[in-house]
Amino acid sequence: MTTPRRTTLDPGTLRFGYGTNGFANHRLSDALAVLADLGYQGVALTLDHDHLDPFTPGLARRVAAVRRRLDALGLAVVIETGARYLLDPWHKHAPTLLHDDPALRIDFLRRAARIGADLGAEAVSFWAGVRPPEVPAALAWQRLVAGCAAVCVEAEAAGVPLGFEPEPGMLVEDIAGWFRLREALGAPPGFGITLDIGHCRCLEPQPVPDCVTAVAEHLVNVQIDDMRRGVHEHLEFGAGEIDFPPVLLALAAAGYRGLVAVELPRHSHAAPAVAARSLDFLRAAARAASPTATTGVATPAASGVAATGAAGPDQHRTTDSAPLLCSHGGNTSGSSVLRGGLQSKGGG
Repeated sequence: MTTPRRTTLDPGTLRFGYGTNGFANHRLSDALAVLADLGYQGVALTLDHDHLDPFTPGLARRVAAVRRRLDALGLAVVIETGARYLLDPWHKHAPTLLHDDPALRIDFLRRAARIGADLGAEAVSFWAGVRPPEVPAALAWQRLVAGCAAVCVEAEAAGVPLGFEPEPGMLVEDIAGWFRLREALGAPPGFGITLDIGHCRCLEPQPVPDCVTAVAEHLVNVQIDDMRRGVHEHLEFGAGEIDFPPVLLALAAAGYRGLVAVELPRHSHAAPAVAARSLDFLRAAARAASPTATTGVATPAASGVAATGAAGPDQHRTTDSAPLLCSHGGNTSGSSVLRGGLQSKGGG
């Protein structure tokens, strides 16, 4: 049986969104309005105490109101689950699926799947978590597989795709780890991948466009940000090392039709301005990547794209256009390539 070929899209047809974790100081309704006014086509909605708390009384009524707001503004949505202190006021991201008692995390992810279904979300995204030092690696893996299996059952019943995100420093931190997890789960059809473009530059051994191609048939959610090799820090476009037109071209060539959502969780202090210049940058990068562009697929420096980012053009920066010369130390270590403090989902 022949596998159907994906339809190649023009990069100009990609749909850009923005993560609400980059609007932490805004009411959710206001953040949605700002993003719609700027011209974004969707949002990556992080369930959190201030943005659609999944444990709040009257949740069904609140979800219905958010659905109406999204529909009125013409915004698509994906659900993100990386809130820092939603489940434990003392410990960031705890408990994860790897802890001794992951019940609260599993409950949260099940709720996220149901909320996603009620909002008409295109995907629900989640990650493994950092392995607690007292938990052996083999046991952590068993817990991860069991927890993911439980979430897959809930998501299938709700009819919403799951996008599991490899996250630097976590038990599954790279694409190879995602494939291993998918195989351990029995390759459920609703278990896709969330690909953070910055993470690809941070630690994957191949160029970023090749990362997109490697997971094309499993891609259900894309986060986009700039990053430097070996440093897990989400940067504004132009402040890192990624050459974005080839990345957008790879997404279009893969036939990806989901949201491409900006992921800048530490930029809430200037959210409207950062969101505005991020969209300007992405639109310019998409034009540079378009087959109809007179200059072809240009690098940011050649196309002028980098000048719209936070840092402007950097004549000495290294891009991902050539094969990378360094690689990380394996799926679970998260240490050999990462410098400085770990910045994980929710902004570290």
